[in-house]
Amino acid sequence: MRIHRALACSLALVSVCAVGGCGTLPGFGDDTTKVTVWLMRNSASDDFVQRFERDFEKQHKNVELDVRIQEWTGIGEKIDAALKGKDAPDVIEVGNTQVPQYAASGGLLDMTLESIRDWGSDAWLPGLAQPGNVDGMQYGIPWYAANRVVIYNKDLFAAAGITKPPKDRAEWLADTAKLNSGGNQGIYLAGQDWYTLAGFVWDEGGQLAQEDTGDWKGALDSPAALRGMQFYKQLQALGKGPKNADEETPPQAGVFAKGKVAQMIAVPGGAKAIQKANPALADKLGYFPIPGPTDAKPGAVFTGGSDLIIPRRTPHRAEAVQVVAALTGEKWQTDLATTMNYVPNKSSLAPAVEGQAGTATMARGAAQGRATPNAPQWPAVEADNPIKPYMTAVLNGADPKKAAKTASDRITSLLFP
Repeated sequence: MRIHRALACSLALVSVCAVGGCGTLPGFGDDTTKVTVWLMRNSASDDFVQRFERDFEKQHKNVELDVRIQEWTGIGEKIDAALKGKDAPDVIEVGNTQVPQYAASGGLLDMTLESIRDWGSDAWLPGLAQPGNVDGMQYGIPWYAANRVVIYNKDLFAAAGITKPPKDRAEWLADTAKLNSGGNQGIYLAGQDWYTLAGFVWDEGGQLAQEDTGDWKGALDSPAALRGMQFYKQLQALGKGPKNADEETPPQAGVFAKGKVAQMIAVPGGAKAIQKANPALADKLGYFPIPGPTDAKPGAVFTGGSDLIIPRRTPHRAEAVQVVAALTGEKWQTDLATTMNYVPNKSSLAPAVEGQAGTATMARGAAQGRATPNAPQWPAVEADNPIKPYMTAVLNGADPKKAAKTASDRITSLLFP
């Protein structure tokens, strides 16, 4: 039977024979506790990881960090196996929308108390915090965020007489129509860019799927969700994006780089791909948040990124919590955001990236960030993805309500395999 470390060390005061493991704690001996951390490939630079390791070990003299970089391919099965086994790592980075599926296994540590008492969870970006909270318990702690913005060609805006980015949807449509002339595309928007559609649906008060008395059901056929699809159709028509493909087929940055596209919707990192394909555009790129229905705030966006989880079986609970606290606290959030061009986990930390135009724009939009439904089976929906053919059908003239009902029924069936 494994005795909690704090209890074991308390027993040391009355019985030497009860403290076999206490030599690993600060002040009780020379042994070091090794804490294993799984981070994903390219989430943080080698230099960041090394700086963090040195600083953390300096602050925690009897802890040694063992950071192991993991590949995204196949990580789900690897984490599932680790949570069920006896040799799990102590801290794991996971995609923010993956937390519900891991929580469903019962293998995660509940960090609700620390989140509320110590970490200021009420200030976390909702798109990171919400998927980490399952049935009122916080299993995933927000680490970093990224979301879509509008990347635009300043020269094409100037040529069209547009002197400032649009502030709301009506202005956005009007400007895009003006830009969609003379052989230029007002916007390149692929027909199956469903993450962008999700933002429009949320802006209208709709959902991709919703929970009803414990059961999850597809919700694309609600009036609100249909309004979101209608706006998508209007916007998509102001360019030549394919109706039957997503933004990677072909890669939209390559299309933009040809110089005839005024706007595209992507994470700011898409600008690097544009510049690589056409260096002449390097100083001609601008950014603005996806406009909302009114000028009161930016539009809703899907927030991608990562949360940190702790396996419930960890023998180093206290140390694992300390690692999570450090990585998600102000010092290392600021460092990570500026190093990797990420959005930090709290809007109050956004000033750290003000000097980075794309990241600062992303941070403004992140305040309206959302995540995909918290259903444990949602990954199955994304794998099958009935949303994409639904979008293509509507763009090609199908009855929106009938097409949405078909897609919603498929989502419901995938959420209950």
